[in-house]
Amino acid sequence: MSLGATTSTAGEVTDPGDDVVLSARTLYRFFRAGDEETLALRGVSLSLRAGELVAVVGPSGSGKSTLLACLAGLDEPDGGTVVVGGRRISHQPETVRTRLRASMIGLVFQSGNLLEHLTVRQNVRLAQRLAARGRRGAVDALLDVVGLAARGAAYPSRLSGGEATRAGLAVALAGDPAVVLADEPTGELDSATERQILDLLAERARSGVAVLVAGHSPAVAAAADRVIRLRDGQVV
Repeated sequence: MSLGATTSTAGEVTDPGDDVVLSARTLYRFFRAGDEETLALRGVSLSLRAGELVAVVGPSGSGKSTLLACLAGLDEPDGGTVVVGGRRISHQPETVRTRLRASMIGLVFQSGNLLEHLTVRQNVRLAQRLAARGRRGAVDALLDVVGLAARGAAYPSRLSGGEATRAGLAVALAGDPAVVLADEPTGELDSATERQILDLLAERARSGVAVLVAGHSPAVAAAADRVIRLRDGQVV
């Protein structure tokens, strides 16, 4: 796989080709605490095509999580725009962002995206219903894909770290999203389990989904088709 991207003087990561399903242009995000102001994102632009796995790498505090939150519509940029599937998700009412996120985006977090009072199977089924997609029988097929066919009746508290990450991935994929955004999904996993998760994400990309993974592990960069490097909220 090829690594690298072309960066313009404006901080835009350009990638020739069609099938762009997510694009962000000149994103700025700052946070205030008293008299202190932190610029978490400084004019970051990127595009994500169907069928590619892109890694966003950088040290802690470089802006990776803030970037993914803005791309997913979980946070609003102070400047710039995010478009998903041809529709702007940034600077929209929360109801619009929620609807676009449910129908277009699958989210995977290091801390997990599972509801503790539901079983693994129930979590996946709920994600299907929220996206208004999927058949009941498809839940077991999806759990089989992530290697959890025998753990569908388990509650999140009974899962190992690797199982919880794979269950979270199943939830992210349940609505058949066009885009998967994964924030440090392998940060607390051993190398073998990390490889399994990255293989699953790469397989999903090969099926036509656009996948963006944020992390600082060399394995994340090695698994990607393209690598975007952040430092101090900027593409470098």
